[in-house]
Order: sequence, then C-alpha cells, then structure tokens
Amino acid sequence: MEKKPVGKITHFFDKIGVAVIELSATLKVGDKISIEGHENQFEQTVDSMQIEHESIQTAKKGQAIGMKVAQPVKENDQVFKVVE
Repeated sequence: MEKKPVGKITHFFDKIGVAVIELSATLKVGDKISIEGHENQFEQTVDSMQIEHESIQTAKKGQAIGMKVAQPVKENDQVFKVVE
C-alpha cells in the first residue's frame, strides 16, 4: 500500500464535523484517504466534497474543499491518498 500526499487541513468545524482541506493534488469522490496528525491517524473514503456549498466529484490542486471527516482533525494535519 502506498500513500501520496494530497493536501493538508486548514480548518475544522467541530460542530458539524467538516474539515477544510487545501489540495496539493487531485482528489475524487471514492478515493481512500489517510489523515495523519501528531495525535491521531485514520483512514476513510471520500463520500462527498464541496467547494462553496456546491457538491463536486473531483477537486484539483490548489483548490480548498470542505469534507465531512470521521474523526476530529487539527490544522496542519496531513492528508494522503491511499493507493492499493
């Protein structure tokens, strides 16, 4: 299993469980990601993502997306795409 960096967390809305991820590579709905910080690390599948409240299927490098995350995250946590 290989991990490729795709971005980092820039903000987390804890009441709604949504993270803002600044992308350094393309990310698609259905991709498996790993979010890694100092205290925790977990994997999840990208079920949906949004840019300015619009649902999108694919986001490109340089974009900032909002995405529901399975666990709380912190600013600067790293996001990797998991390649089987």
